[in-house]
Amino acid sequence: MQAIIDWLVGLMEAIGAPGVGLAILAENIFPPIPSEVVLPLAGFTVAQGSLNPVAVFVWSLIGSVGGAYLLYGLGAWLGAKRLRAIAEWMWLVKGTDVDNALSWFDRHGKISVFFGRLVPGVRSLISIPAGLDRMNLVAFGLWTTLGSAIWNAILIALGYFLGDNWHIVSDYVDRYSKVVYLVLALVIVGFLAFFIRRALKERAGNADTTK
Repeated sequence: MQAIIDWLVGLMEAIGAPGVGLAILAENIFPPIPSEVVLPLAGFTVAQGSLNPVAVFVWSLIGSVGGAYLLYGLGAWLGAKRLRAIAEWMWLVKGTDVDNALSWFDRHGKISVFFGRLVPGVRSLISIPAGLDRMNLVAFGLWTTLGSAIWNAILIALGYFLGDNWHIVSDYVDRYSKVVYLVLALVIVGFLAFFIRRALKERAGNADTTK
């Protein structure tokens, strides 16, 4: 973590507020660089008078939205057809599961993108299904910008007001993240149970037809 902090400090010293945007862009596509370190540190630097608060916020937003569009592009490149082929190849999962997931995202994609930008660990990944679903680019950008603006503003403000204690933001976000990861793990276990049960039922049905 110290290496990341040193890199961020050097980046901001070298190019100022655009360095914050570059760091957040990297955070979107390389999750080991956490926004809960980048943005509070930027807020602390603003409090020291080294950076302009408006410039820091705007550049952080540019980095967030730019990174989100890169991952959107990855999802669009992968495409539903390739994902269906992968699903058919995988154990337990079917191509129709992809269609059902995309159908759900088509109905709830906007709100998912917005809230996804407020959840550590999901903030970046939510852009990929948006790309898979070919969500309207303008709508994707607007919801991503709104969610990112809230997240970025909160973390920058915390770093500003906490001063030398800016680093405790990361500790609290880590606790929040653990709860989120636990919920995600339970969801994954639930899906696995569903897929296994479906596979067993199909196997039993096939066995009955061959008798």
